[in-house]
Amino acid sequence: MIKENIERVKERINAVCSRIKSDPGKITLVCVTKGRPVEQVLAAVNSGLKNIGENRVQEALEKYKSVSGACWHMVGHLQSNKVKDALKIFDLIHSVDSINLARQINQQALKMNKIQDILLEVKTSPEVNKLGFKPEVLAEVCEEIIKFQNVRIKGLMTIAPLLDNANETRPYFSKLRQLRDQLNPGWLLSMGMSGDFEAAIEEGADIVRLGRIIFEDNV
Repeated sequence: MIKENIERVKERINAVCSRIKSDPGKITLVCVTKGRPVEQVLAAVNSGLKNIGENRVQEALEKYKSVSGACWHMVGHLQSNKVKDALKIFDLIHSVDSINLARQINQQALKMNKIQDILLEVKTSPEVNKLGFKPEVLAEVCEEIIKFQNVRIKGLMTIAPLLDNANETRPYFSKLRQLRDQLNPGWLLSMGMSGDFEAAIEEGADIVRLGRIIFEDNV
């Protein structure tokens, strides 16, 4: 089932890219394995998905022992007390949502002699429970974080509201693209999940984070 689901997802990505005359090879598909047993993670990796996303550091550490040849993405909220462990395995942290977190990542990366790639999480929607930097302070935040020697900003990330109509998520993705274009057109955009990834790609996503659509039937 997992292999077949992956093929269907790739077909949908190819179809979107064909419509917008974009190269599907430039889209990074991050397979989000939160709550999935290691057997399913291995099935996804063996089916060609080499980018693995996790929401929790401890769960990722356990799976990391059994999965080789993957690039690891931290896509959930990163707690300050988990930074040290996170830097041991994650190639890209998508969810940097405060200057203090970026500072702590920088401090730990310095101790490890590592340059840690990060994305800045941006709150493009008005939901109270959403984390991330407000768009109006992002330029100022970037100026501060760029000073840190052991973190490297690779782009921006956002999570759109869960809406019945995926097309209604477009303004949130478009907002992130506009912010990126103002700050650094070379930065990556991580946006789009199982329910709205096609709209995200049409609005400029470079990275999509998919879990349910890969591991479940009839999605």
